[in-house]
Amino acid sequence: MRITDFEELQPSFVSVTYGAGGSTRQQTHDLVVRLHEKTKLDPVPHLTCVCHSHNDIQLLLGRYAEANISNILALHGDVPRDATNYDPSKADFKYAIDLVKSIRKFNDKNAHPHPQGFGIGVAGFPEGHPATPHRFKELEFLKAKVDAGADYVCTQMFFDNNDFYDWRERCDLIGINVPLLAGIMPITSISNMNRMAELAAGTRFPARLLKGIQRRQDDADAVRQFGLLWATQQCSDLLDNKVNGIHFYTLNQSDVTKQIYQTLGAKDSSVLR
Repeated sequence: MRITDFEELQPSFVSVTYGAGGSTRQQTHDLVVRLHEKTKLDPVPHLTCVCHSHNDIQLLLGRYAEANISNILALHGDVPRDATNYDPSKADFKYAIDLVKSIRKFNDKNAHPHPQGFGIGVAGFPEGHPATPHRFKELEFLKAKVDAGADYVCTQMFFDNNDFYDWRERCDLIGINVPLLAGIMPITSISNMNRMAELAAGTRFPARLLKGIQRRQDDADAVRQFGLLWATQQCSDLLDNKVNGIHFYTLNQSDVTKQIYQTLGAKDSSVLR
């Protein structure tokens, strides 16, 4: 699928991922600026804590502000596999909240041409954060990020909408009142599903989903169609239940996103974010 095809869907934004420890920093920056300048898309670059100094972050924010990029997704990030000497206790940014505060401080200095500065997104975990001791702490940490200046939350991928709805209610109970965007990642193959499990430790694949995949495991096209159907039904149900937006994890499978969009009969960009 060409970028022009994706552009026709008029998504509210497209997020641009970042390699572990900023390993693709320059490529990410170049792609973000190119999308902003050459297309009608609104690119949202990921920015991570790991292996970044205060100076690194300030330089990156300055470059994005100069390019008039409007939003940043602030994440903790993964430690590169080859960073054997990395000591998180000595890092300038130990947690995503530290990055949120740094971006907010940048905004407060009026260092961005837009009066409001960067919009700041953070990650949410409907199934629970694998590194957090219990669910109460997990939501306390999320609320702290929102209180520190986060404007919206993009969730990690999930495959059972009930997990999202329960998490959304708990966010409301604790006083998190920013938009919550649901993260959806269609399964396109068994290897794709295994990769999801590796990328997002703790991801829960419902038994009904696994049974459906297992029954079709000898037919790659059938697996793809079942995964597409599952994700489409998730999206339809989310929209019926007033989700703030849907954030698709495409992983170079944007044609699947387009199929879901067309099946839903979406008429505006509020569906696809």
